[in-house]
Amino acid sequence: MNKGAGTGLIGLGVVMAVVGAILKYAITVSTTGFSINTIGVILLIAGIALFVIGVVVLALGGRRRSYVHEDIHQTPTGTARYEERRDDVG
Repeated sequence: MNKGAGTGLIGLGVVMAVVGAILKYAITVSTTGFSINTIGVILLIAGIALFVIGVVVLALGGRRRSYVHEDIHQTPTGTARYEERRDDVG
């Protein structure tokens, strides 16, 4: 994954956590069949988990490096071009 995915996960996690906190702590309503507060707790926990995953992806996403080494040599028959590509992680 790249850094863009990490920032998207962080943003989604924050939004989910905020909505979950509002549903858990700010709304007092009586419903039958399901609990708004339980849905708030689920969204709050999922939002925090997504935020943590996004931070990890953001931290690890920037460690990829690509190197290209190119040599051009003159030979008796013309020009020879050598190219070496390497992807490093870490």
